[in-house]
Amino acid sequence: MPKAHDMPNATDILVFGTGSFAARIVFDIAATARAPVHVTIAGRNLERLDWLRVAAGSRAAIFESSARFASRSADLSQAGAAEAVISTCRPKVVVQAASTQTPGVIAAKGSAWSRLVAEGGLSATAVFQSLFSMRVAAAVPDGCRMINCCFPDVVNGLIAARGFPIACGTGNVAILSSAFAASLDGTAQGDVRVLAHYQCLAPFRRPARERVGPMPRCWVGNTEVADVRARFEGVKLTAEPAIEISGASGVPLILAMAARQPWRGHVPGPLGLPGGYPVCWDGQALSLDLPPDLTRDEAIAWNARFEEENGLVVGADGFACYTGRLAERLRAASPELASGFAAADVETVHVAMEGLRAKLLSRPDAA
Repeated sequence: MPKAHDMPNATDILVFGTGSFAARIVFDIAATARAPVHVTIAGRNLERLDWLRVAAGSRAAIFESSARFASRSADLSQAGAAEAVISTCRPKVVVQAASTQTPGVIAAKGSAWSRLVAEGGLSATAVFQSLFSMRVAAAVPDGCRMINCCFPDVVNGLIAARGFPIACGTGNVAILSSAFAASLDGTAQGDVRVLAHYQCLAPFRRPARERVGPMPRCWVGNTEVADVRARFEGVKLTAEPAIEISGASGVPLILAMAARQPWRGHVPGPLGLPGGYPVCWDGQALSLDLPPDLTRDEAIAWNARFEEENGLVVGADGFACYTGRLAERLRAASPELASGFAAADVETVHVAMEGLRAKLLSRPDAA
């Protein structure tokens, strides 16, 4: 008779998604888990889903880890799909990595849509990143922690505006904090704290001599780095999404949440806040872990200004407004969509935005 921990409906971690980001997470759980943990992978691509289960289980065997894997069919485009899987699996942690917008859009070229995203910024895709995450968040019960991997710097604010539970995201700020720490002497790696919005990643995708744009803030110990650009000139990211770092960055926290063990590191969108922060998980709750010379209000304001200048701002009333270049580019393509939307209307707005995306994808880049 199988033990309860091995039963498919008794899971610790439920991962929605079968793409490259979800794969990075489950593969790294397979390689690093040292305490028994049961992971269920849920998605609609059954062939891919089965492969992720087999590959993750194989990696667990290779690395002699204590992770075990199961899979369940779940199509988040269908009403009630998230509720059905979550109620059956009863997870401690839900990791949402399924989206109607592929991450490769940041490096795509050749269409009017790719130009809009390139010029207006990734918040042009916020509605696509929000749809499935909203559906999952609405189904998460009390006591379960949700990690949203889909554009969390902005989307987590939309989730929080609906009153749904959201712990944090993965990647973005953690890409930079990990890369910065790796570039330092080993004795200082565990003492790095970084404040960074996702827009701070763009300069590090360029060669050091070509970097323009906003820099993150970084502290080593309690001392802030005076010139981040110069100190970390050797850190260069790929033009494509840095999934090798971003997906991996969430794994220690995911395992700590499942085991109710403490953890300290970096996440985007903690508790629905804009941008990324150093945080501390005490085994029960997540909180900001800021350097002594930085207040909570200052950190939030520093991150919020990025979307206030260009992007998507979620107001206290739950209404999302486009700003800056993005508002201008959207206004030229669709004045109605450019006027913004209520977080509660994501389902309806997604249909209209999908129509706009399809139209712009059919048009070649006129530049």
